[in-house]
Order: sequence, then C-alpha cells, then structure tokens
Amino acid sequence: MSRTKRVLIISGSALTVLSLLVGGAFLWLWTGADVNTVGKESFDNELAIPPLAESRVDKDGTRVFDLRMQPGQREFEDGRKTSTWGFNGDYLGPTLRAERGEKVRVRVHNGLDEPSTVHWHGMHLPAKMDGGPHQMVAAGATWSPHWAVDQPAATLWYHPHPHGATEKHVQRGLAGMFILDDVASDRLALPKRYGVDDLPLIVQDATFDGADFDHGHGMMQNAGFLGERTMVNGTLSPYREVADERVRLRLLNASTARTYTFGFSDDRAFDLVGTDGGLLERPAALERVQLSPGERAEIVVTMRPGERTVLRSYPQDNYGDAWQERFNGGDDSFDVLQLRAADHLRPAPETPAELGTLEVPDGTEAVKARHFDLKRSGINGRAMAMDRVDEVVTRGTTETWTVRNTNGMPHNFHVHDVQFRVLKVNGEAPPAALRGPKDTVFVPNGTTMKLAMRFDGPADPDTPYMYHCHLLSHEDQGMMGQFVVVEKGQQAGRPSEHHH
Repeated sequence: MSRTKRVLIISGSALTVLSLLVGGAFLWLWTGADVNTVGKESFDNELAIPPLAESRVDKDGTRVFDLRMQPGQREFEDGRKTSTWGFNGDYLGPTLRAERGEKVRVRVHNGLDEPSTVHWHGMHLPAKMDGGPHQMVAAGATWSPHWAVDQPAATLWYHPHPHGATEKHVQRGLAGMFILDDVASDRLALPKRYGVDDLPLIVQDATFDGADFDHGHGMMQNAGFLGERTMVNGTLSPYREVADERVRLRLLNASTARTYTFGFSDDRAFDLVGTDGGLLERPAALERVQLSPGERAEIVVTMRPGERTVLRSYPQDNYGDAWQERFNGGDDSFDVLQLRAADHLRPAPETPAELGTLEVPDGTEAVKARHFDLKRSGINGRAMAMDRVDEVVTRGTTETWTVRNTNGMPHNFHVHDVQFRVLKVNGEAPPAALRGPKDTVFVPNGTTMKLAMRFDGPADPDTPYMYHCHLLSHEDQGMMGQFVVVEKGQQAGRPSEHHH
C-alpha cells in the first residue's frame, strides 16, 4: 500500500471519528436540552402568601408605604440556606395595595451594598417617580416617590431597574405585587378576599447549585437564564388548599427570560378576566394563557369538592423554529402549583358576563405612527444610551406603535407609564388573551404587532420613560430605548442620571 493511500485512509478514518463525536455531542445536547417536571413534583410545601404591606395615611390624605431592599437568607429546601435579597424580608416583598384616586408615597430605603432602583411596572405616574435607571438609589440612601393613582383596578408589580444589572437584582429576589382597586371592580361578583379566594401567584424559575442560586446561562440559551424548576411566591413544589367554589389567580411571570403557557393538568377551562392593566370588557373562556416575562393575567377557576388539579406550564406553540424551542425553553413543561379543594366548598356566583369598559385607545384618534425593530443588539439599530432621547411624544395624544421581531429568537416589548391596546397581530385581530389593557407583550420571531396608546403626561422633557425587551439579559445588554413626554411644540431636554 502506498504512503499516499495510507494517509488518505487514516485521514478519512479520523474525519469519520470526528464527525461521529460531533454528531454524538450534538445529539446529547439536543436530547438533554428540554426541561420537564410534570409528574415529578411532590407538592409538599404549603404556598406562601406575601403579606399585605402595612401603610399609614398622612394628614394630607397620602397613603405611605415603607420598603427596604435588604440582603437575607432563605431555606427554600430544608437545611439549605440560600443567600437572597428581598423587600422588608429575606425574599420577594409584601403586596402593596391602593385605591384609584388615592395619593401614595413609597419610602424606598436601599439596605444593599450597591445602588439599585424600584420601578412600578404598569403604573401611570410622573417620569421622575417611575423608578427607571435614571432614579438610582445609592446604597444606604432613601428615595420617596409619590403620585396620585389614576388608573383602573389591576395587578401591577414592582422590581429593580438598574441599567445593566436588572437581571441580577430580580433573580436575587427583589420583586413584589402592587394591586390597585377601584369602585367599579369592587362591585363585581369576583373573588376578592386576598389570600383566601384571591391568590397572588408570583412565578419564577430557579436552578440551585447546592444551597446557592445558579444564575448561569446555559449553552446556546440566547433568551437568557432558564431555570430547571419553578417556584411560586418563593415556594418550591407548592400546594394550596382552597375552600371556595371559584378562585381568582393573579398570575405574574416574574422570571427573567422564561415564557410560560399556563393551563391545568386536566385541561379544564377557566375565565380570563384581566390582563396587565386591568379587567377585560368581558371574560374569555380559555384552556391556556401565555405569559412572557413581566406579563400578568387574572383568571377565575371553578373547583369541585375534594378534587385536586395542577397549574401547569405547557410547551410553547409559537416560540420560533425547532432550535429556539429546544434550546430556549419552548419545549419545556412544568408542574407549577397544586390546588386542593376542601370536601365542602363555599358557593360562589358565576363570573360576571360583563366586566367593564377598556380605558385604552382603539387607535382611531392616533396622530402619529412609530415603528420599532427588535434585535438583541438594540432597538431600531441602536443600543441603549442613558443620555440619548430616542422618541419624543406630545402629551394628550394617541399614537400607534408597530413592533416587529425578525431576530430569530424570542423577545417581548414593555412600555413604561402607559397601558396599550393590541390592534393587530401579523395583520389579524388579536386573540382573546390580548384584548385587555397591556403594558408588556410577547413578540416571538416572525411577529409584527400594532399597538395603540395614549400619553396623558405629565410632561417632562428632561426625564425619560423606557421601552424595552423584558427578557432581562436582553434589556441589560442594550435592548432598550427612551422617550420623553412634552407639551405641544416643546423640545426634548438631555437626561442625566440621578442618585438619591
């Protein structure tokens, strides 16, 4: 055999072995990339319910809350203490609650050893009170934002928003609900006893490395951190005993990158009654509701005496191509929470057929249209810059914003200060789950959404609001822009970073 032939045979054999190794490694990665906890949860931990925050009313009628960001430790599993951050405690925070028409003030003290912020996600309020990256609170300092509540009853939430570090701060436990009430919703026959038949459910994903959180991004996970387990209100493998025929679940996706499609293990239908910014005009009977990071949904589920059912997250059917589904969470399934009905249940009325009128524009009075192209590198080709105003809107006007994702990976879109109406999804009328007031919306690859929103001020040319992808590592890496609200004919100022 000639030397050349021997070289060719050896080279061919080496290439074959290398190909087999590469193919085997990829097959191993592919088959192990999805996460499935269905049927594997013990549901042996009683669901914690965040306490309602204490408050006082000052002489001028302002309701005052106190929040302290602080480090702590939590035993998520017996005998293992995990280092955490929380508000007024070791992990997460209390539920703030206020009425429409009230004036509120929140005294935010930063007990951490680094600066942070507190953003009131979904709240309509002045830009200086918004808690975005321009309202940093230095370590040891206190910030006291105040505003008048002027929006419908809704399930909102609060969380940090430091530019470049939001993912880390939320992952460590800084989040909580902010529930708004109003006269109209109080009159409706909906479950409304907090912690009894009206349950806050803050859903997060987590991975543990021994006792510690593991927040590493997996190989090929361009969506961000995707945990191996879920927890609700900081409780792993939770169950909740209920004693009412109908239970209202206030679902909040407080994960940093994971999108959930919530339904029940027995495929029972439920009534969707509210989205991010409040109640729908009428309930929608659904078996699934999809929530990307930051989105909320209020659902009413009917229970039968003595039964058990599991709130489950199912694989996504609109997440993107097979690669995205496999490596970015689209194929994953989770058993999230077990509901256990008592043998005898308190009767409850049917869900009202009419819930109210939407206070979001339908786009007919829009005076301007804007377009936003979502890419991981930035929005409309520009990464976030703290000293640059990207858009200038006029107070009191309605606009349409068209948001497009052709980036090959999932994104979503959150706008500060306003609630918007989804007018079109890829040119078609939106599905029932997107017909309520929204401030955050999932925009998977290949999707274009047209939104209508009204900017009611107050005007502040120097202090911007944010719009951004709420997959938090994307936001941290620059998928964010800024807009200011001005009076007609007024020019934008130049924003600066403020520390309190």
